[in-house]
Amino acid sequence: MTPLLTLVVYTAILTFAAIMLGAVLRNREWTPEGLRAGLSNRDDLPEATPLGGRAVRAAGNTIEGLILFTPLALVAHAAGMDAEVLLGAQIFFWARVVYLPVYIAGITVVRSLIWGVGLAGLVMMLLPLL
Repeated sequence: MTPLLTLVVYTAILTFAAIMLGAVLRNREWTPEGLRAGLSNRDDLPEATPLGGRAVRAAGNTIEGLILFTPLALVAHAAGMDAEVLLGAQIFFWARVVYLPVYIAGITVVRSLIWGVGLAGLVMMLLPLL
């Protein structure tokens, strides 16, 4: 598997981890009530704590990033352009790794700067494909 495709797999794993962490923190699944909520149909969830809300929003943002990242990586791979987009893919991935804990911790300005770095990585992937 190429380094670019490896990053697609790692980004999918990171996205899954973000989704699971968001659910656990949002529902407070370490408590009996939270575990029941997590195992329920989630029709009547209690209001999320600020931490839980940030975790869910961070997971949603990570899903959005995956939706943009994956087609760019796969098209580049299919076109034989792995090398041309690899640095952008690496920047995007590592920005996402840093973004999640910063967002969940509630560090606002730094979070936005890191998001911008990830966006720059996506642009670096896109430009060679145009």
